[in-house]
Amino acid sequence: MEALLTTDALISLLTLTLLEVVLGIDNIIFITIVSGKLPADQRKKAQNQGLLIALLLRIALLFAISWVIGLKHDLLTLFGHGFSGRDLILLGGGLFLLYSTTKEIHHKLEGDTEENPGGNVPKRGALTFGSALVQIALLNIIFSFDSVLTAVGLVKEVPIMIAAVIASTFIMIAFAAKIGDFVNNHPSIKILALSFLLMIGTLLVAEAFHYEIPKGYAYFAMAFSFLVELLNMKLDKNPKGSVKLHERIN
Repeated sequence: MEALLTTDALISLLTLTLLEVVLGIDNIIFITIVSGKLPADQRKKAQNQGLLIALLLRIALLFAISWVIGLKHDLLTLFGHGFSGRDLILLGGGLFLLYSTTKEIHHKLEGDTEENPGGNVPKRGALTFGSALVQIALLNIIFSFDSVLTAVGLVKEVPIMIAAVIASTFIMIAFAAKIGDFVNNHPSIKILALSFLLMIGTLLVAEAFHYEIPKGYAYFAMAFSFLVELLNMKLDKNPKGSVKLHERIN
């Protein structure tokens, strides 16, 4: 415990916690999208349990650091590329994210309901609570590997890593419900979030093939797009400002 109270340890803890929160943005977005398919009274529960699943996976992987690092060794070679266990996990996770996100975008564009031959109108993309948690758990495995490898690269002490992961998880739990409500109440933001997940899925596949694309580019592009969308939303709420802007452009 004393090791966590030194100045260097506290700085490392704060830095790693902030980084874990940033790396957890894509996780929160995915959990928000999945939980958004559930009834309103189950969404917060799914979000919180999804983040707790992520926390348990990260802690478990931190206690198996040597095994995680060992996953970097090549297991097989295909098309001239060596694939390690980590590469295969990233590839599977990236393809799963691309498939599920593309399917969700298709549902949003085509409409969430589809009349069946019997005359009923079931909701398309409907999800049970258990299925939502399974999807969240599967993708959290991929996000957890990324998070743990980042922690290993920054900090040597496992207790500091665990403390940072726990702190970042509870920070995300505190804001997950508000983020989820905001995304679900604004269709354009939801499409933007889905586009961000497509980008993350593409990055995971590229990384599996050893093409390192800094995620900072993706986060910057998302932040810029989000800022532009907020300005559009503000402009839509202010018709007079919209007219003035139109007059200035013309």
